[in-house]
This record gives sequence, C-alpha cells and structure tokens, in this order.
Amino acid sequence: MNTDQAFDLLKDAGVTESSSIQTVRRWLREGKIKYEGGNKNRKTGYIMDGTDQAFEMLKDAGVTESNSVQTVKRWLSEGKIKYSGNGKRNNGYTSDDLAPKLAINDIIDQNKDEIIHRLKLKIQAQDKHIEGIEELHETAKRILIQQRDMFKKEVGILKNEKSELQNETKDLLKENIELRNELIKLKENNRKNYNIDSTTQSNDYNEKLGLSKTASKKEVLAEYKGLLKITHPDHNGNAKVFHYIKTDYDNFRKSTKGK
Repeated sequence: MNTDQAFDLLKDAGVTESSSIQTVRRWLREGKIKYEGGNKNRKTGYIMDGTDQAFEMLKDAGVTESNSVQTVKRWLSEGKIKYSGNGKRNNGYTSDDLAPKLAINDIIDQNKDEIIHRLKLKIQAQDKHIEGIEELHETAKRILIQQRDMFKKEVGILKNEKSELQNETKDLLKENIELRNELIKLKENNRKNYNIDSTTQSNDYNEKLGLSKTASKKEVLAEYKGLLKITHPDHNGNAKVFHYIKTDYDNFRKSTKGK
C-alpha cells in the first residue's frame, strides 16, 4: 500500500486531514507503507489483501473499534478490500506481506453480540412496560372492587329508605282515611242538628249551632263560617247543606244588622 492509498483510506474513515498526514508519515517511517507517485497521480482504489489489514490500520490510526468494524464492512461490500487469510492478525500493514487476516466471522459475531445485547435491552424494557401495565391493571381492579362495594351499600341504603317511605305513605293514607271519616261524621251531625226542611226552619240560630243562648254574635258568626268552610263544594262538601247554612248565615246577619 502506498502513501496516497493510506491517506485516502484514513480520510474516508473519518480521520481528520492533519491526523491522517501525521499517521501516514509515521507509517512511512516505520516501513508499513511505500511511497509511490505524487498528489497529481493519486490512486483512488484501496487495494488491501484482507479485512485484518484494514482493521489493524484503522485501530492504529485511533479509530474506535465500532467505527472500524462498520468501515471495514462497508469497504468490503464496496470491493475496496478483499477477504483472505485464516483469521490470525498480523501487525504488518503492507499489501506485499502474506500475514494472516482477520476472519470476517469475527465481525459477524461482533454484530451478532451487539444485536443480541440490543434485543435483551428491548426485552427488558418491554418487561418493565408489561409490569407497569399489570400494576395499573391491579390498581384499576382494586378501585372497581371498592366502587362495587360502595354501590352495594348505597343500594342497601336506598332500599331501606324506600321501605321507610312506603311505611310513611301507608301511615299518611290511613290518617287521611280517618280524617275523611271524621269529616263525614261531622257533616252527618250537622245535617241532623239542622233538621234541614224548607218548611220548618227554626229561627233560634244558637240552638241550631249547638251554642248556648248567651253566645255572642261573634261566636255565632265564627261557627257559621266554620260550617260553611267544611260544607263548601270546593272542599268535597254537600252543596245542599251548604246552601241551607248559607241561607241561615245571611238571615242571621240581616237580623243582627244594626244591633
């Protein structure tokens, strides 16, 4: 390999120009490369016997191992180097040396290890993700169980309240029936007391109302108003009874007018 080839090789591998110049000079002094031609007739092909030679040169030039592996693979695919040898490395870089070369299986194995490592990392990340999902699932499950228990308690409370309301409704209905019966009895008593007859009405208002003879005018009026309210048709009263009481009430007011 000559100086032009070595210089182009280093630049293509990403080594800075100044570092490439220093490295080529050092290799020339060490006899690892030959000097041929000038810059005007620089050769562009990287004619090397194998991958081991390219790998060792890049490593000696300070290129990292991972970058060296990627670069050697690219040169190999581009036909810039050829694979040969039994995989035993040699520190000589000249293409005239018949030193054993780095086996390409080493590069493939390194890639496999890297891929396996990345897959393991992905699997670990997925395992953590699954653990997180399972934890969220368990948390959601606990919350749902708590909500279910709470709803059951609320349903029980509502059932009790419904039962209490039903009992209260029954009591109110019973009380309403009793009050209605009392009102009916009161109406019947009023009919009996008045002995309603258009031909034989009594003028003794106090006696009709069941009041004492000494009852005042205000007491009589108050009693009439109470009866009118009870017997009014709007309050489910008897219209005929209401009419007779109203007539007596009007007559009483007329008879006491001015007194």
